[in-house]
Amino acid sequence: MLRRVVICLAFIVLGISAGRAAERQQINPVPFAHTPCSVLDEGPCTPSYCSVFNHGPCIPEMDYPYGQNLQLTILTVPPQDQAAKYKKPDHDLDTIGDLFAALRSCWTPPPADDAREGMQMSVRFSFKRSGEMIATPRMTFATAGVPTDTRTTYLNAIDASLKACLPLKFSSGLGGALAGRPIAIRYVDNRELSKQAGKP
Repeated sequence: MLRRVVICLAFIVLGISAGRAAERQQINPVPFAHTPCSVLDEGPCTPSYCSVFNHGPCIPEMDYPYGQNLQLTILTVPPQDQAAKYKKPDHDLDTIGDLFAALRSCWTPPPADDAREGMQMSVRFSFKRSGEMIATPRMTFATAGVPTDTRTTYLNAIDASLKACLPLKFSSGLGGALAGRPIAIRYVDNRELSKQAGKP
């Protein structure tokens, strides 16, 4: 009889331990961590939109939730099917999509003579509720091996492009939601500068 009681207590303790272990399961602390969804996952994940011909998870560009880092990539020469995303909205900015379109439309790259093909630079900054920047954009990444003067040229171009568009006109709802939130933008100069240089 005593043996049965001990066995029952052991099973109960194991069950409680397993339940607590499941509760302690860690969620990836990286904002919206691009963890692909699975039918076996219970936690938050990123929807995966893959073609049957792709081998890995395909992470779409998506509107990040408020309170998280807002990330955007801006190409100097956008693909034809994304041209609409590079047109500034003709109304007060009311959504993250509107904000991203306005920021894309602001970009004016350095002249071809001062540019570097394939150059990438990331900056981070925040907006006030009024649509003005809180401070000058801070560079967080630049293509490795690029001379200092080239980095300075691109950082100045980014700063000038953003200042030319400010202040942005936020709706009251978007302005309140965005105020102070970090925004990270990656600029990619994908122009074929060698071909441009070869033209008469």
